[in-house]
Amino acid sequence: MGYLLPLGILVVIAIALIGIYNSLIGRRNQVKNAFSSIDVMLKKRFDLLPNLIETVKQYAGHEKEVLQNIVALRNGLEKPNLSSGERIEMENKLTNQISALNLTVENYPDLKASDNFLNLQRNLTEIESQLSASRRTYNASVLDLNNGLEKFPSNIIGGMFGFEKEAFFETIAAEKENISVKDAFNN
Repeated sequence: MGYLLPLGILVVIAIALIGIYNSLIGRRNQVKNAFSSIDVMLKKRFDLLPNLIETVKQYAGHEKEVLQNIVALRNGLEKPNLSSGERIEMENKLTNQISALNLTVENYPDLKASDNFLNLQRNLTEIESQLSASRRTYNASVLDLNNGLEKFPSNIIGGMFGFEKEAFFETIAAEKENISVKDAFNN
């Protein structure tokens, strides 16, 4: 009978450890799920960009640099072995180039009035909005996981089983700066 108390304590500790481990697994899977949601939005944007670029090319033949940058970044994102960090960096650069494209479009009233372009632009705006929401969800999931990996006692369990903190989806410095519309028109 004297062995039941230590056995009971061990069972309680084992259940607690299993609960913490399972919680960390759930948090890690939530991060993966949130990143997957970003991938879905990026794929939608990825598929829409060629149509948008071709439409703009018809009107803005001399605005090739912005269009070439978008195409190059889009092609770079097709590489199969990109790390999360590399993918996030490239996606941020692509977002920046899409903003530049939107400013370029302002120079072409006929393009802005084109039904095809307006539809593509609406779709891109919707995708960008959904992408923004997906990034917020991802960052919330990363925060939850990282908090779990820093708090006691889950930090010990996480360390024992090789859990690693994830990086937040952050805005690159260039996107934090104000865009000069004047400069966009002086190209």
